[in-house]
Amino acid sequence: MSDIQIDQPDLMVSVKEVFGINSVLNVPAFSTRDEHVPEIDPEYVFNPEVTLAILAGFSNNRRVMVQGLHGTGKSTHIEQIAARLNWPCVRINLDGHISRLDLVGKDTIVIRDNQQVTEFQEGILPWALRRPTALIFDEFDAGRPEVMFVIQRILERDGKFTLLDQNEVIEPHSQFRLFATANTIGLGNSTGLYHGTQMVNQAQMDRWDIVTNLSYLPCEDEINIVLGKTKKQGKQLDTELVRSMIAVADMTRKSFASGDISTLMSPRTVISWAENIAIFDSPAIAFKLSFLNKCDEAERPIIAEFFQRCFDDELSESWAKTANQVMADGRS
Repeated sequence: MSDIQIDQPDLMVSVKEVFGINSVLNVPAFSTRDEHVPEIDPEYVFNPEVTLAILAGFSNNRRVMVQGLHGTGKSTHIEQIAARLNWPCVRINLDGHISRLDLVGKDTIVIRDNQQVTEFQEGILPWALRRPTALIFDEFDAGRPEVMFVIQRILERDGKFTLLDQNEVIEPHSQFRLFATANTIGLGNSTGLYHGTQMVNQAQMDRWDIVTNLSYLPCEDEINIVLGKTKKQGKQLDTELVRSMIAVADMTRKSFASGDISTLMSPRTVISWAENIAIFDSPAIAFKLSFLNKCDEAERPIIAEFFQRCFDDELSESWAKTANQVMADGRS
């Protein structure tokens, strides 16, 4: 990973102009981009409350955690704000393979003057701490205990990080920022949806200055996102078709909340469904392949009924008609 120029924000940008939020706030930004600044997605829709919480993290050096169900765009929300501020951003997924050595660093064997020597290679944490970088810990509640205690050291806003291997104390760069995303709120897998998540030490949870919740978007915003994503791929769908798709998704979310089904349709799944419609030219086939086949077999009749209500078409009959048409087209 190459070095980036250590610098300070040299602009103040209007929250209203840049993010479309009714606010008089101005936030610091960089005038130039580097390789670590995410690409801007012009179709991205910002949640006002979550956006202001994340911007508080950037402008006031607050530690911000974004919590919410899968597919709501938690990490992307932080990245898209960083993209518009030209703020370098690095994202780390705290899966089961990330270890303390990955974060802190380790001794490696390198060739110097045609001889093998042992040299300490910094991990991502010391690298980010020295720079004006927004570091995102993705799936924070899935981190291993030894990793979590390493992170705890830097959760204090002025927290210094000690590299024991190098007898060095790192003082964070003044523009270093720390964010995290989580499906749970540190209380473990209470819903049964997120296997692999852990109970998070409450002393550590207490160190997060701001915890905000990102829910699914309003219907019209979600429609615009789906239309925008498919349009970028050159596959324009009818607005009313997408509206019916969102209605099905909303039924699964309400049914999940009431405990009737154990799987819900996230915005990410709706986008996959829309993309698959363009491939198979059938909402029914795409729905089965994108979502229904992921569901518990005992719950599929309930979900098929949601499809029937929103599309006024029996899922099994629609599937059969489309399959027969595909076979007929093949014979011709």
